[in-house]
Amino acid sequence: MPQISPPEASALAPRPTGGGDVLHPPHSEISRAAARHLDHAAMSLTLNIPRLETDRLILRGPLASDFDPLADFLTDQERAHGFGATPDRSKAWRWFATSIGHWALHGYGYFTMELKETGTPCGITGIWNPHGWPEPELGWVVYQAHEGKGIAREGAERARLWAYEHLGMTTLTSNIVPGNTRSIALAERMGAHLERTYENVEMGTEMLFRHPSPSDLGLNTDADGNPEAYA
Repeated sequence: MPQISPPEASALAPRPTGGGDVLHPPHSEISRAAARHLDHAAMSLTLNIPRLETDRLILRGPLASDFDPLADFLTDQERAHGFGATPDRSKAWRWFATSIGHWALHGYGYFTMELKETGTPCGITGIWNPHGWPEPELGWVVYQAHEGKGIAREGAERARLWAYEHLGMTTLTSNIVPGNTRSIALAERMGAHLERTYENVEMGTEMLFRHPSPSDLGLNTDADGNPEAYA
């Protein structure tokens, strides 16, 4: 799982000279403050991202090596239009970092889809709910070399099952720009139906498709109709 750990506090601590005086690095006040902060708040950020499997896929947390294929997609203005294309790889990197931060803030986000057979990243899928979104959304992207193989549906249905069974969600949407016929067709094959159109803060006019509930999919539910969660 991705883990970000700060350097040891001693790496920033001032070092005494032979005469016993303290020699501070440049910007000594900042350095002392940083050392005190690390002394009192040394921490590591661990993202508890599960590893899910299907017949052909592994859904896992993002790795640094996932950036290049993702950036290739995001900077393809035609193919990424319905997802949110970025003008360059610098902006794509910021989207990638935002996606990792989404996991830290929400406890869910986009998985990297990896082919079991080769270990090759082939797309992303997961639950997306940044500020301004109407509610949690099930999204998917398949990279160009892997299109037309049913990967998007296989990965997205596994992510939906995880959201219902392990996060306890009772509904999900997929928000699709008009004209994205392939995503509309996939949402409908997954049992979603068009509920309404609305204005998305990032994408403009979108069609909100409502996915079947856990009970619609025959999942175990408790007395209140919520899916039973399993550790």
